[in-house]
This record gives sequence, C-alpha cells and structure tokens, in this order.
Amino acid sequence: KILKNHAAKRTSNTPTEDAGQTVAELPPVVVETEPASGARDVEPGVTEIRARFSKEMADNSWSWSTAWQDSTPEIIGQPRYESDHRTCVIKVKLEPGRTYAFWLNSEKFHNFTDLGGRPAVPYLLIFHTKQP
Repeated sequence: KILKNHAAKRTSNTPTEDAGQTVAELPPVVVETEPASGARDVEPGVTEIRARFSKEMADNSWSWSTAWQDSTPEIIGQPRYESDHRTCVIKVKLEPGRTYAFWLNSEKFHNFTDLGGRPAVPYLLIFHTKQP
C-alpha cells in the first residue's frame, strides 16, 4: 500500500520541485561508453574509446582525466567528436592484462560541456584488457 500511495502521489498533478525542468536545462550525462565501464574482456591493441553523452556537446572541449597515476593508455592523436556531436572518440593503444580508467570530467577538470556551457556530470570509465 505504501508504494502504491507513493506512486499515486508522484503521478498526480501536484507541483514538484522539478516541475518545468527540461533536458536542455540540465547538465549532460554519459549514456554509453565503448568499451562499457566495468568490462573485463577488452581486446588489447590499437582501438578507439567512445563516450556518448545525453545531448550535443561543445566541440574541441573535453576532459579525459586520469583516475590514478598511469591509469590511462597511450593516446594516439587528439580526441574528436563524431558527426552526432554527442560521441567523443579517442584512439588508444591498450596493453594486455591491464586495468585502465578515465574520469570524463572530474572535480578538478570539467571541459566536457554542452552547447550552453554546462559541464557534464563526472563519469568513471574503467575496464580491463584480456591477457594474450
């Protein structure tokens, strides 16, 4: 009964604190990564890492930050956005049997921003590569 009553309150027409909020007014969030955060079977070698955001992002602005010393792979070239302006891509060289991690934005770095200048919510991308 409590859950049913709670659900009824949430779907009623009573004003709430989030009334009037739109996706455009809220900060962007990471909605998908490749590889997926938490993956344990990523193929080593030269590959691309992708992070897709919930909305279009400002071009030439990103913060692929280390999670700890030496947590990131060798980056080849510069990051770039795909034509959807939501997916940021970096080319990397992954070594076998390693755990890698990036903060996409962090407390210190917040250059992933939407077109309105709102920084993305920080996201930890962490994964492990296969052994040979």
